Parts: sequence; structure tokens; C-alpha cells
Amino acid sequence: MSDPRRITHLIDGRPWEGTAERTGPVHNPATGEQTGVVDLASAALVGAAVTSAKAAWQQWRDVSLAKRSQVLFAFRELLHARREEIAAVVTAEHGKVLSDALGEVTRGLEVAEFACGIPQLLKGGFSENASTAVDVHSVRQPLGVVAVVSPFNFPVMVPMWFVPLALACGNAVVLKPSEKDPSATLAMAALWKEAGLPDGVLQVVNGDKEAVDALLTHQDVAAVSFVGSTPVARYVYETGTRHGKRVQALGGAKNHMLVLPDADLDLAADAAVNAGFGSAGERCMAVSVLVAVEPVADDLVARITERMAGLRTGDGTRGCDMGPLVTRQHRDKVASYLDAGTKAGAKLVVDGRKGEFDADGDGFFLAPTLFDHVTPDMPVYTDEIFGPVLSVVRVASYDEGLALINANPYGNGTSVFTNDGGAARRFQREVEVGMVGVNVPIPVPVSYFSFGGWKNSLFGDTHAHGTEGVHFFTRGKVVTTRWLDPSHGGLNLGFPQND
Repeated sequence: MSDPRRITHLIDGRPWEGTAERTGPVHNPATGEQTGVVDLASAALVGAAVTSAKAAWQQWRDVSLAKRSQVLFAFRELLHARREEIAAVVTAEHGKVLSDALGEVTRGLEVAEFACGIPQLLKGGFSENASTAVDVHSVRQPLGVVAVVSPFNFPVMVPMWFVPLALACGNAVVLKPSEKDPSATLAMAALWKEAGLPDGVLQVVNGDKEAVDALLTHQDVAAVSFVGSTPVARYVYETGTRHGKRVQALGGAKNHMLVLPDADLDLAADAAVNAGFGSAGERCMAVSVLVAVEPVADDLVARITERMAGLRTGDGTRGCDMGPLVTRQHRDKVASYLDAGTKAGAKLVVDGRKGEFDADGDGFFLAPTLFDHVTPDMPVYTDEIFGPVLSVVRVASYDEGLALINANPYGNGTSVFTNDGGAARRFQREVEVGMVGVNVPIPVPVSYFSFGGWKNSLFGDTHAHGTEGVHFFTRGKVVTTRWLDPSHGGLNLGFPQND
């Protein structure tokens, strides 16, 4: 076994050359082997990165929209050309299978493509002669230095939700990836320099809570974008706003898939397996609860069980259907819910702890798991497990299913499977969730719409990417102008009137 490689920060366009006071391990989840040692930033180093970013921003904000677009186009081309090698890095440190990792990179590319249209997105309004000889126009201007704190489950896509738009709008960015799998984020960030982004406009600092707290409290950080668990999202929002920052903090989820009796059950079973177990369930948009409206539950559980029997779990480079979980600790935590669910009275239909895994070494594996007869008071229902565990809740009617979903404290994503257009239309209007799919199990919006949930799944008013993302990374300004003939002088202490 080779020595773990050093993984360090990207400061002013170059790998950091200092010596870290603290480090953390990075593993290949499929083998259990430690493959890297990541430098963890101190608060002082974060502060230095922010200061450097602020200095670089002074020039970047004055770069024309045309030149910013050229950098974005160049970055898009570079990432597209190297998407397969970056996907391989994702698989090596996160564990998701190669096809899923490539899909992640592709979805991130969509936001970069959207950001390439920044000249159109930043167009203001103009009203000539709003009052006599008075013109009014609006502009949107960058905030300054913004921070992006991204999670382990999408080390490419989630940073891409924010970084391209933030840069396109004229901001400088300090990006903190997850310390569990930072290499893909760093590889992607390095492409910005190659695309022509000036040094310092994008800084990458690896770290843990110390680094995050430094970003949340630094006086020169104007805004923070965060994706992670709900408890941490709430902390980020409360801490950041208390220090005067604009914050969008996307939290956890408990996504429900409502299956009505008239649904195509083969389609619904396929969707439940795909959405429940893709990326080992480590998705904030994964389906973790299937709400079956009777009398279809028995048939649906049987079809899902049959499909699960054909899934192969193992090393993501071997063509398996599902890979490992990201760390041993997380795998053990997810596995503990199998005993908790059984103890609470749920029926363990498929036990993911059993069977063989197609991998070498001691990887962090748990195969797809299915519970039936789950009730809303059980831990497997109430907790965001963030693993390949699908729970089936049986209800007697559409109304009971809708009430169950709306009573849940999370409101990230949901879906309904039905062939009844009227029922689908009613559901999308009545459900209290931010992203809704109709016969679509993972309703992640395309880049020109915005991503974000309701309730405990989002803290802050602004969703990610789309026009809301542009607004988050800019401030509006309205300018009222009058150019008078010199003869129109004089004093008037009254309030300005629209005449």
C-alpha cells in the first residue's frame, strides 16, 4: 500500500505550501484504504484567504460582462473535456459508481452553461422620462467575497450550483469542500485558472468546523451558501445572519413518494429502487419513504423486492449498481437503523447487511434495505438516515397520504405516481414541499429554475441557481437621473414629486 498523498488548499491559484497544524484522513470507501491526508485550515489561514480574495475582487468586479462570459465558456469547455477523469476522482473518494459520478458532473455543467448567459441575466430596467426630464434605471451589482460550503455527497455538482453564478456576477469566492472527499472539488477549481480566471478570485480552503466558523464570522465575507444536514444548516444560518451576512442554507430531507392505486406499479417500483438506492441513498433528493395508498402496498413491495434481488453492490469502478457509503462511521450509523426499525415494529423485508459485495479490502458497504409497515413514530421514518434504506408506509387514501407528507418537518422533494391528471394537479397544488415530481422520482430542477425546499430543508429566502441564484449573489440598486438646463436652478425644500 502506497503512502497517502497530501491534499492541500488552493490559494491564489496555487497549491498551498505551508505546514498544516491539523490534518484529516481521506479514504477509498470501496476498499477502506486511506488514500490521502487533507490539510485542515486554521481560522488564520481562512482569514488570509478571504483577505486575498477581497483584493482580487477589487479588479474582478470591474471586468466586463463579455470577458467574464469568455472565462465561463472556457471553463465549461475544460470541465466537459475532463468530465470522465473528474468523475473517476469522485468515485475514488466518495464511492458512488462511475455512471452516477459522471451524471453529477454533467448536472453541474448545466449551471455553468446557464451562467454563460450572465449578460442577459444581469440586464437592468430603464424608464425614460419617469418624471419630467428624469430617467430611472436599475442595476445589479456584486456583493464582494462570498463563501460556499459544500457537502460530501456531491463534491462537484453542489459547488457548481453556486460558484459559476457567483463568479459570473462579479464576486470572489472562498470555497470549502467536504474534508471527506475534497480532491474532485480541487481538480474542478484548478480548471478556473486554466480558463483565465485571475488568481485569488476563487480560493479553496479545506477544513472542518473551525474553517466554517471563520467564514461565518469574518467581516469581509458578504454571503454564505451552504448545503448539508438540517442541524448544521440551521447553525450556519443563525450564525451567519447574526454576523450580518446574507445566507442560503440548504438542509436535510425526508422525501416521500406517494403511489396512488391507479399508478403503473412497474414504473413506480423502478422509480422507488432508482431513487431510493442511487448513490447509496446519500442524496438530499433520495426517496426514503414510499407512501402506498391501499390496496397496492403488497403488490408494490413484492415488485420492489424482486428488483432489489438483481442489484449488485460493490466497487464503483466495476460496473456495480451501487457503491459503498462514504465512511465507516457513516455506514455503521446507517446500519444501526436496521435494528432500530425492527425493534420499533417495522418489517425488515430486505436486510442490506447480508450478502456479498463485489470489492477488494474492507469497504464501507451496506446493500439496499427495505422496510415495510413503517409508522410515523419510528426512527426509520423520523430521522434522515442518508443511506440505502427505503421505508414503506401504508395509508388508506390520498388525503391520508397528503396529510402525512405535509406533517413532516422537512419539505425538500416529493413525488406522486398516478395516471390521473386531476389527482396529480391536486397534489402539486396541495403538497407543502419545495420541489415536486409527477411520475418523476427525483425532481431536481434544471439549471434555469431554482433548487430548494421548504420548512426545515431550507433556511433563508433564496434558492440555489436559476434567477434566484443570480439575485442572491447581487444587490439591486436604482439610479434616478436628471440633467437640467443651467437655467433650472433654485431652491425647493419640498419632497420630490412625480410631475
